[in-house]
Amino acid sequence: GLLDQVRLYLVKKLLPRLEDRRRYHQEFASSTSFHGVHNIVQTRSKTRRVLWLLVVTGCLATVIWQICSRLMYYFSWPTTTTVVVQYVENIKFPAVTFCNLNRFQAHAVSNLKIVFVLWSIVSGVLKKIGKEDKYSQELNDFLVGNQNFSIKEFTRKNGFYLNSSTLLECEFFGKPCHPQDFEHVFTEYGNCFTFNHNDVSPRRVSLSGRGLHLLFNVQQERFTDEPTLGYTDAGITFVIHSPEELPRFDGLGLLAPVGTHAQATMRQLKSIIQEYPWGECKPDLRLQYHKIYSTNGCLRECKARYIQDWCGCLPFVLPGNGVECNLLKFYNCVYPAVHDIELKGLCTLGTHNSTCPAPCEETDYPATVTYSNFGGEKAMEYFSTRLNRSPEYIRQNLVHIDIKYHDLSYKITQQQKALTISELLADVGGQLGLFCGASMITIIEVLEYVFTNFCWMCIFLLLKAPKMPQWNNPSQSQATRKEKKGIQEC
Repeated sequence: GLLDQVRLYLVKKLLPRLEDRRRYHQEFASSTSFHGVHNIVQTRSKTRRVLWLLVVTGCLATVIWQICSRLMYYFSWPTTTTVVVQYVENIKFPAVTFCNLNRFQAHAVSNLKIVFVLWSIVSGVLKKIGKEDKYSQELNDFLVGNQNFSIKEFTRKNGFYLNSSTLLECEFFGKPCHPQDFEHVFTEYGNCFTFNHNDVSPRRVSLSGRGLHLLFNVQQERFTDEPTLGYTDAGITFVIHSPEELPRFDGLGLLAPVGTHAQATMRQLKSIIQEYPWGECKPDLRLQYHKIYSTNGCLRECKARYIQDWCGCLPFVLPGNGVECNLLKFYNCVYPAVHDIELKGLCTLGTHNSTCPAPCEETDYPATVTYSNFGGEKAMEYFSTRLNRSPEYIRQNLVHIDIKYHDLSYKITQQQKALTISELLADVGGQLGLFCGASMITIIEVLEYVFTNFCWMCIFLLLKAPKMPQWNNPSQSQATRKEKKGIQEC
């Protein structure tokens, strides 16, 4: 039947004779570019043949071992870190956000403790702060009697402000600056103000040792904080960050106490991290309300999404366009939701499989701060006359801050692949060429030889397959048996 026709075709057309197959093997061994094989086949001395067989086998084993080790090393995703210091003629100045450690005006409300507890609940969205249970009843009474109270508007109007009375001196690279050059922003310290917030045309400096010079008056008699809640300091806290990013104070804020001259000397450090699996970043991640990706911005947007889904509103300290949460929502839903987010690990950061992995590029400004007492005798006379205040007031309220670059250079810490695809191919090709004299052409020759023998083996197994039995219907098989029986009797 059909199987017999296929077998006949395979025998006549595709399967060569035994002599032709032997001749093919002999020609391949004699003409292949895989070095050493022809010495095994063509030599007549058995001793020389054995020696060459051992040499070729040993070289082939060495090549296989080297290639496997390089492949294992490549798939371990190794990286190297390079540090480059680049000197420039001018360098971009970062953004600096300043906050008063005394957050609210003392005369604003009669019960300041309630305001501080409210702001602790609000700022708990940004920074983990324990809820004050001992004030829960007093807080509930306040919320019930002041349902239209807005902590956002209260903080904006009665928090720390920046004008000519609180910013006595401001100078950037020899040119005067004014309170209008600062942008208002809400942080866990209430009202804060950012200098050089415009990332479209950021300020630059062309000389090390000169930068931003500021003189603040914290006005302790007007602004206060609640010492029973742990806020006992007086002065200015500031953080240096990129103009494209929001300020982050938890663990990064620098302090300048009253009566001191703080000099912050900074450097610019740019980190470049490889994408997964070499590093932990994902280059395709984008944020909805931030121009560049950062773990802090991603964490804020992640919290905003969950809170908006659970509470139907959005805290004003988080990015988004949702309906603003009132104080009752903050107390009854937002703050428990933040605790639930942290408890369940819904917004995680760091590794590639977390909600907010590490950024592929990040710019930091590590700073070293030194301090000295502010105001000598001549300075005290000058400021006493200028402010019409006593030297004791000056020591208790004035803060002098200088922020400058250490030198006009920036450091790039770059994570690089220890072994790229091209380097892996070069290593494999070098091992093949060194031990076997093989190349890509040799590999194609070997693959062709293996494929040809595989086809011959399949044809041979197909020809050796048993014949298919013919299954007929019962009447035909019964008639056939009767015919055979009649022939036998005859």
